[in-house]
Amino acid sequence: MGAFSELANGFATALTPENLMFALLGVLLGTAIGVLPGIGPAMTVALLLPLTRSLDATTALIMFAGIYYGGMYGGSTTSILLNTPGESASVVTALEGNKMARAGRAAQALATAAIGSFVAGSIATLLLALVAPTVANLAVEVGQPDYFAVMVLAFIAVTSVLGSSRVRGLASLALGLTIGLVGIDATSGQQRLTFGIPELADGIDVVVVAVGLFAVGEALWTAAHLRRRPVDVIPVGNPRMNRSDWRRSWKPWLRGTAIGFPFGAVPAGGAEIPTFLSYVTEKRLSKHPEEFGHGAIEGVAGPEATNNASAAGGMVPLLTLGIPTTATAAVLLAAITSFGIEPGPQLFDNEPELVWGLIASLFIGNAALLLLNLPLAPVWAKLLRIPRSYLYAGILFFASLGAYAANASPFDLLLLLVIGALGFLMRRYGLPVLPAIIGVILGPFAEERLRTALQISNGELSGLITPFSTMVYAIVVLVLLWPLVRRLLPRKATVPVLADAVHEIEEAHSHSGTTDAVSVEARARKGAEKPNGSDGS
Repeated sequence: MGAFSELANGFATALTPENLMFALLGVLLGTAIGVLPGIGPAMTVALLLPLTRSLDATTALIMFAGIYYGGMYGGSTTSILLNTPGESASVVTALEGNKMARAGRAAQALATAAIGSFVAGSIATLLLALVAPTVANLAVEVGQPDYFAVMVLAFIAVTSVLGSSRVRGLASLALGLTIGLVGIDATSGQQRLTFGIPELADGIDVVVVAVGLFAVGEALWTAAHLRRRPVDVIPVGNPRMNRSDWRRSWKPWLRGTAIGFPFGAVPAGGAEIPTFLSYVTEKRLSKHPEEFGHGAIEGVAGPEATNNASAAGGMVPLLTLGIPTTATAAVLLAAITSFGIEPGPQLFDNEPELVWGLIASLFIGNAALLLLNLPLAPVWAKLLRIPRSYLYAGILFFASLGAYAANASPFDLLLLLVIGALGFLMRRYGLPVLPAIIGVILGPFAEERLRTALQISNGELSGLITPFSTMVYAIVVLVLLWPLVRRLLPRKATVPVLADAVHEIEEAHSHSGTTDAVSVEARARKGAEKPNGSDGS
């Protein structure tokens, strides 16, 4: 009963007028942002980081969590009505959702997405409340060598899953680790990579890095590829479902929750892979497989439930280990550290009000999402009529204002421009942003754990080896060798649909908001029709 009593205290925190107002504001803002292609929750949270430093840490994180959940749902609206995913995780929703909309069933598609998100998010948040304290208690027993091994696993896993190649993922991670090294070495007192510039002696503020890589980099990239095209929104009434829709949706909601939560908790995930897996699962289990490709409601219900369950699952490693699994979670981690709070297993003991208030606010945010999105879905779609040139000009303005306000330093504006240009180049050459931001945030913590472990063992590398760390390093080796093992497997043992899905995920990460779901579906089907002797990956 300990978790439930703590959760009750969390509701007392989350339901204070100020926290409740910011939770609702976050959900509202997150949904609006999720609707707009190319402007995801990660960019929004990064943009607001400097502006929330005057707020209480708990209040700010409650608002950011609302943005996270709202953004996850908002992308489904444009996926269904415009065939344009607002988020890369909403690519699968567009496959069947837009077909339903064109067949005059947009209301049913929007309803099953909203209700499925609520059901999956509520169940997954309850699992988070039950699982996270146990994980945190186990993590407290983990020593410095073990913690370093877990961070190495996070580094390798995130570079192996995201990006068009592992080499690019590692290059992005190396950039982040290098930025994290800038400043004065805490052990020796020597300056590192400061190049004689006094302003760099304290290191580069993680807020400036997050805003530069996400907001400025994305704004510059979108501006460079700006295309004016008319937006035709499919009209829709109040979202509603009949008895048949309910009967065909409730099982996909539950299966999507079961798939999304564990995938979200893996330090390499995100919602993209599990949503594709959910789609394939529903297609195989459906009593109406002939409807897939023509507007099957199961193809919307399952992936949307998976999407939100994955978001809650991602909170488990973030709150218990201080390890993010998605770009938005990485920026949330940056927010935690910017308030002077050390992430990790001690967070539940040191900041119980923050942690449990945050978890309780997820329940409130889920209910608010349902109440907002059922009647207001057509209104959200109209946001797409905002000219992109105005939108991204505003983003650059607020990014610059926020970066300057963080430390009132003109030098931070120069840093913001340099890091924004770096973010643009990373997108230009296909380097994923997430490994870089994880390197910036976790790099110093990993270095601290490594040094502590070596100091305890008097510099002996054997001090890094424990039974737990050995198991973790074995997993690291398996992750590194998996591409070679996959090539040695018989061709008939591969799953072409999922193999092509991974490629689509990589494209979605690089071009979120510009992905055409029709081309996604066509390429996935082409891969599924390949003979066993061909290369399906």
